[in-house]
Amino acid sequence: MAIIETQSLTKHYSNGKIKALRDFSITVEKGAIFSLLGPNGAGKTTLIKVLVGIVRPTQGSAMLFGQPIQDHSIHSRIGYLSENHRFPPFLTAKQILYHYGKMAGVKPSDLHRRIPELMKLVHLEKWSNTKVGKFSKGMMQRIGLAHALINNPDLVFLDEPTDGIDPIGRREIRDILKKLRDQGKTIFLNSHLLSEVERISDEIAILRHGQLLQRGTVQEFTAIKQQFEIRVDKPQEFKQLCADLDIPCHLTGHQLTLVLPDYEALNSVVDKARANGFLILAIQPRKISLEDYFIQVLDENRGEIA
Repeated sequence: MAIIETQSLTKHYSNGKIKALRDFSITVEKGAIFSLLGPNGAGKTTLIKVLVGIVRPTQGSAMLFGQPIQDHSIHSRIGYLSENHRFPPFLTAKQILYHYGKMAGVKPSDLHRRIPELMKLVHLEKWSNTKVGKFSKGMMQRIGLAHALINNPDLVFLDEPTDGIDPIGRREIRDILKKLRDQGKTIFLNSHLLSEVERISDEIAILRHGQLLQRGTVQEFTAIKQQFEIRVDKPQEFKQLCADLDIPCHLTGHQLTLVLPDYEALNSVVDKARANGFLILAIQPRKISLEDYFIQVLDENRGEIA
């Protein structure tokens, strides 16, 4: 089931001088962690603001849960953490969740149950009665995430959720997002921390100058086509076999990298290796980092968007 659908979504500012979004069309399925990548000014935050109803699109359409975004009834099913969220510093963490929960239409009886659960989820239970004006940046991100979940939403928009959080905290946030996905919730994520995106995302889209450049899974983005890493019991002898077969092969330590035209050629090499008594220990497509792929896509599309 499609949770998010956009068709030719376009947003212009300053009488068309600033094109924040350009014919952006995408579909996000239920129960996925979908990440949007792009440099500063790519249109990522604008897209989220359009989808949650803060900003009106100039052209095109968007739907959430099969309903147009102009239908305000869908807002009760949405959670949103903005990039630079602010809370009244004189309120405690528990008061923040209570008052914002009431504004979101959550019943007081449900709030009394959910607030302790959420404080525990984001590891702030010891600071429930502490005024948020004393919170660190990382703690503010945690209470912001709890705030985004106060209405038990089916779709959660998170704009830079791990900004200012230490490595242990980022791992805890990843675990929380995975748990939400396992509950059937859909997560739409913006982040500059590509290593975090690479670890958690089911699907990724790359945005530049408001235009969609690439979309796919982490595996699709990071696998280098036609290159395979293979480990065998006798690497030096295997390298000689590749030379006899005129197959480009590079040996690093105990791992070999083969350059082959397709998977059929890979299977042929494996068959020959086994026929010659080699024990295959592991085979996998060679990968690059998501950061490398991201930079590559931006470089390839540099100057193509007016």
